[in-house]
Amino acid sequence: MRVIDGSNMVLGRFCSYVAKELLEKQDEIVIVNAEKATVTGRKGYTIGRYKMERDVGSVRKGPRFPKEPDRILRRTVRGMLPMKTTRGKDAFKKLKVFIGVPKEYAEVAIEKHDEFKNKHVSNVLSLYDISKELGSKVRIDGN
Repeated sequence: MRVIDGSNMVLGRFCSYVAKELLEKQDEIVIVNAEKATVTGRKGYTIGRYKMERDVGSVRKGPRFPKEPDRILRRTVRGMLPMKTTRGKDAFKKLKVFIGVPKEYAEVAIEKHDEFKNKHVSNVLSLYDISKELGSKVRIDGN
């Protein structure tokens, strides 16, 4: 079992790495601090894109898009896996994503990958900010 910290990671790059690791290796991957993962780009465009994804499922019986930051990250990894095959389904079952650090993983060594860290100063949104815009009621550290 591997525990990876999602703080300040660029969402697309980080999720593609996790998807590849899930397909190649047999160990389970746990991602903590999912709400601190970042999405780069203009704020209005990014939030509009996520709201459009959410609204598709409410108008007709289409895909349901999550509001919570841990589920958004999990859904992003799911989109990078071949879900129509048993290989992809088995890989997705090995993924766990959490907001913050649960007590059971507080003592475990947490991996930090610097190659996926956000290097931008402006035009950055965290998954927590996006989920708040989508209407999520998730509370993190008293916020």
